[in-house]
Amino acid sequence: MILTDEQRLDWLRLIRSEKVGPRTFRALINQYGGAAGALEALPDLARRGGRLMLKVCSRAEAEKEMAAARRLGVRFIAMGEPDYPKTLQAVDTAPPLFALRGSADVLARPSVAIVGSRNASASGLTFAERLARQLGEAGYVVVSGLARGIDTKAHKATLETGTVAVLAGGHDRIYPAQNQPLLQAIVEQGGAVISEMPMDWEPRGRDFPRRNRIVSGLSYGVIVVEAARRSGSLITARFALEQGREVFAVPGSPLDPRAEGTNDLIREGATLCAGVEHVTSVLEPLIASGPRLDQGAEEPHYTLGSEELWDELDLPDIVRAPVRPVMPEAGLNEEAGADEADLIAFLGPSPVAVDDLVRQSGLSIRNVQMALLELEIAGRLERHGGNAVSLIVGR
Repeated sequence: MILTDEQRLDWLRLIRSEKVGPRTFRALINQYGGAAGALEALPDLARRGGRLMLKVCSRAEAEKEMAAARRLGVRFIAMGEPDYPKTLQAVDTAPPLFALRGSADVLARPSVAIVGSRNASASGLTFAERLARQLGEAGYVVVSGLARGIDTKAHKATLETGTVAVLAGGHDRIYPAQNQPLLQAIVEQGGAVISEMPMDWEPRGRDFPRRNRIVSGLSYGVIVVEAARRSGSLITARFALEQGREVFAVPGSPLDPRAEGTNDLIREGATLCAGVEHVTSVLEPLIASGPRLDQGAEEPHYTLGSEELWDELDLPDIVRAPVRPVMPEAGLNEEAGADEADLIAFLGPSPVAVDDLVRQSGLSIRNVQMALLELEIAGRLERHGGNAVSLIVGR
């Protein structure tokens, strides 16, 4: 199936209309034989449901969004079209339409998601970078959410082999803004950036779990590298489980809060990942058999205050997701210098090489050594063989 321009405009109008989410969209299309018929029926459906007013996206609004997309080199891909990823199509709440910037070729290749902490340790960042690169070399496309920390490392390591970034906001509202150059590099080097949100949409709290279901839906497996117990990365892992995808977790020190979530996942049955072979040996048979396209997957049931991930017409409660708390900064106090404060974010109870700290922090080796000396004098740093150091927890 390939939509005509008129049909694509109608699809965009329907999914942008108030109270229409992925499940409602599919039900309306099936009931009325297409988006045009569904758009005509929406006001009457709303009145019958007791709602006097329902905002239906106008033709002018949809055309304006289409024009904004063209200016950025973005095009809309509809479910059922050849460029729509088969793995994502198998998900019950897959977006009916998403906006693509970059190449659709990477969407047809086997994908693995790598997600993790925004405030990752140096060892976590180093492992994520190495793992992503090795997966790329093994022929996999790496999917992530363009967030700081683990996501950024995963994307950068696979620019040459293929990476897909899934946005929580629109293509005209990149978050975080500091990753705009990375997004441009992904597009220029043959990767893809996708979003289901309007072009100028500023991401809000519930948009990140919505994005996470796409990250997992695109992938045969999800690898979690460092995650606190209530991390947003665990939402992605649980989406993956509910979608029938494999979940891998990188173990960490039981003393590091950033490893509590991943250690819990392993205890609950996730596959331990300490190297690329732990991923490829599990995924190769699944890829050979192809994705399941029965659309029977159900999303996990979470709570996010009083908000839902979708506001839909006449449907049961839609899945919801928890807010990710801010990661504590490992005993950081107000008297710490700027370099010391920056460095603490990369340290944890697991030893990490000083060379890795220099590379991941972006600080000069002189400033790193000075900050480490200050921490050591304060009794907060332990040195290990091989020029490695770790943070002493609780001081």
